[in-house]
Amino acid sequence: MRLNVAIHLPYKNLSQWQQVAFCAALLERMLPNYQMFAEHAEFGDYKVLRNQLDLIWQWLDKNSRCKINYDAQIAKLEEQVPDPDAFDFFGVFPALDAAMALMSLFQSIQDPQNSSFENIGKLSENSVSYYVELSLAQEIDAKAPEGDEIIIVPEQITEHPLMQWEIATQQELFDFIKTASENKASCIKAKALVLEEGLSNLGIEISH
Repeated sequence: MRLNVAIHLPYKNLSQWQQVAFCAALLERMLPNYQMFAEHAEFGDYKVLRNQLDLIWQWLDKNSRCKINYDAQIAKLEEQVPDPDAFDFFGVFPALDAAMALMSLFQSIQDPQNSSFENIGKLSENSVSYYVELSLAQEIDAKAPEGDEIIIVPEQITEHPLMQWEIATQQELFDFIKTASENKASCIKAKALVLEEGLSNLGIEISH
């Protein structure tokens, strides 16, 4: 069961550039989860996703904007998407969320009329809420008498420090992006803002 803790931000108020920058910054917090999964599962090539996100940052730099072959990039990315049924540990879910978020971002840049930028924020939020939900369930299970039903309510997830951090980070990033100039300097600042703690959205230390 994955409980949703909805973060509602007015994406429609942002320009396409601002939406892409917001999503790219969120992906900086999601990719380390994929990296950790790939190392443990011996599946997927983290460098493919890292290079693709770098390509999007380059696209955001209007002074040296690159052309992206979307079909080629999406085909390359499809090979890196893990099947949750093929792995029996939690790490596959945030890895899948990261890959699907990157896929969504490519599709949204390619087709602005049919964009789904809010999907990326939702996928980041889902990674955190599921992780928190499982952590809470394990804590309760360790204390509860055997056979007792474990019930988690959305409020418990919302109030968890990790989810509070996710909500605050998305809000702070949104507040910055909505007034940011559409240039490379803003990209650098957005990246610095989300990576300030040196942690992924699940609190995993980012290795360089």
